Amino acid sequence: MGSIGEWTLGQLVRERYAASAVLIGFTTDRGTVIAASDWGGHAERKPVRAALPESYENLLHRSSDDRFLLDLRDDSAIDALKAPRLERAIGVVYLPESERTSHYFTATLTRQFDVVIHLDETTALEPLDPLKDAASTEIPEAYPTGL
Repeated sequence: MGSIGEWTLGQLVRERYAASAVLIGFTTDRGTVIAASDWGGHAERKPVRAALPESYENLLHRSSDDRFLLDLRDDSAIDALKAPRLERAIGVVYLPESERTSHYFTATLTRQFDVVIHLDETTALEPLDPLKDAASTEIPEAYPTGL
């Protein structure tokens, strides 16, 4: 994102807190996710397609473990993680049908994150139900956090 003039939360945190910040990335090869098709749209359970062959996610998928943590702060990080490669970003919006153009970008994993957690297959979280009656005067059980 930085190469096209956009700022990321990680970049802002790194600039403000320097070495006291630890930027953690999450990757997956496949699974399910709760996401919308448009900003502000209705969230739904969607399948996450298997990662593209030339991506970091596929590279990590081909390792011997199906879930692991990589500390990229060590200078001896695997050379394959130091080279620019496709990386997938899945967030509030996910469009499997246009995944290559909508969700992949070129990145250098070791420059973007300090630590990466890879889960080969993910399972979507269940969203919390919204309040059924917004006009109700009853205080929700988990007020004020919603948890």
